[in-house]
Amino acid sequence: MQIFVTFLMAVIVYQVIIPISLYISMELVRLGQAYFMGADNDLYDESSRSRFQCRALNINEDLGQIKYVFSDKTGTLTENKMEFMCASIHGVDYSSGKPACGSSVVVDDLIWTPKMAVRTDPQLLKLLNNDSSNEEAKLVLEFFLALAACNTIVPLVLDTRDPKQKLIDYQGESPDEQALAYAAASYGIVLVERTSGYVVIDVLGDRQRFDILGLHEFDSDRKRMSVIVSCPDKTVKLYVKGADSSMFGIINKSLELDNVRATEAHLHKYSSLGLRTLVVGMRELSQPKFEEWQLAYEKASTAVLGRGNLLRSIAANVECNIHILGASGIEDKLQDGVPEAIESLRQAGMKVWILTGDKQETAISIGYSCKLLTNDMRQIVINNNSKESCKKSLEEALARTKEHRVASSIGSPYPVLASESSGTVLALIVDGNSLVYILDTELQEELFKVATECSVVLCCRVAPLQKAGIVALIKNRTDDMTLAIGDGANDVSMIQMADVGVGISGQEGGQAVMASDFSMGQFRFLVPLLLVHGHWNYQRMGYMILYNFYKNATFVLVLFWILASQHC
Repeated sequence: MQIFVTFLMAVIVYQVIIPISLYISMELVRLGQAYFMGADNDLYDESSRSRFQCRALNINEDLGQIKYVFSDKTGTLTENKMEFMCASIHGVDYSSGKPACGSSVVVDDLIWTPKMAVRTDPQLLKLLNNDSSNEEAKLVLEFFLALAACNTIVPLVLDTRDPKQKLIDYQGESPDEQALAYAAASYGIVLVERTSGYVVIDVLGDRQRFDILGLHEFDSDRKRMSVIVSCPDKTVKLYVKGADSSMFGIINKSLELDNVRATEAHLHKYSSLGLRTLVVGMRELSQPKFEEWQLAYEKASTAVLGRGNLLRSIAANVECNIHILGASGIEDKLQDGVPEAIESLRQAGMKVWILTGDKQETAISIGYSCKLLTNDMRQIVINNNSKESCKKSLEEALARTKEHRVASSIGSPYPVLASESSGTVLALIVDGNSLVYILDTELQEELFKVATECSVVLCCRVAPLQKAGIVALIKNRTDDMTLAIGDGANDVSMIQMADVGVGISGQEGGQAVMASDFSMGQFRFLVPLLLVHGHWNYQRMGYMILYNFYKNATFVLVLFWILASQHC
């Protein structure tokens, strides 16, 4: 009986060694860490007046273990404040802009002026204002009409101190559309009113109404949007705008080969300057073709099942044989401190990957601007249109990484990764077309081997699901912690796939913030978040756990010593 009582006493006394209170202690520590991160003035964004938000309390210490950082470009590395810079119209480059100027219209004896003025090309202004009846001027006018009509912009009229003047503020989901609408207004084609059934556009002082017959919204599969309008001259026109990779596939190149080649050359020039590019096209619909489209469109719009797929199919049927009107170049400046932040993260041993929907030349230019790419890097470019060519490119890239690793390790008694060489480092650049064939096949493993040997990875023309696939490529094959950061709906899948998701509270809505674990206002805040708070969170949580075990063990040993001394 005495033995049984002693056993029960030992169980009661020594139960302290089981750290039941550790879970509560960890949650309290995480709560305090969240408070300190939110109260840090270094994480406060003055432009948006937003503080850091900790939306998930259970992964604070993971911030100190990040190895891979996956970042969107537009709105994350850049300001997402678009400014129209230049245009290519029917094969002619208009890029010699002068200081910003605006255009005003008179409505009910009131002067309406667009809120934002953009830089204009003197040659274009002269062409539109002096002689709008010649063929070249008509093409220019058609281009800017497409910019003003083919969007979802809603013009808002704001009061000013002068009761006779009003400001037109263009509101829309896409900053690109806003920039294009302001550009058209600066050349005298001013979007004045929009309803669900029509738009009113002031065309060089002449008020015109365009009835909206149908709208095919932008989606990441088509990479373009279109609108069908009834013009004042009773013609029915289809205006289309989108990425060059999708637009050049729906035009009739045999009819305007010279125009297409010139536009492609100008697009390459704009992209090399780091500008975002869009291609604008138009098609005049005959009455039978329009009636055929209208019947199918109305049927698809009222469908209960598969409405989205039906509308995409109808859009693909009508978006063909397009006449290229031109292309635009829009500047999106880098945020303050982005190059320094990327350099700090890389010096801390993290790998920064940029995943963007922009074309390859634009992505590379931004890579150089943010110091992710340097002139002494050897670039491996994978840009293919078939599975076989992708496989061949990956095999060649893998051979280059092995050669580079061997060359880097010569003279060293230890193996050296290609990405850790003290000499030339490797940069991998892969486009979305290639990822279509890579991510869904056995080529994933080859891409993983190549990417992990490179110091820099830049993915361009990627769709939202491809961003998530790239994150999963690393997450499922390594034990390293991954972090994804973005600002828009296109980044939600990537943010949710990563171990840690960070949302930028920007101008593209709150989808990314709502899906994230942490939210902040600027990309550069990653440096204090990961290198200061992340390090402290990880270290302090480890110390707290060790202290908890030490405390329990010490307490039990003292009790054991007392109990043992009583029986001696």
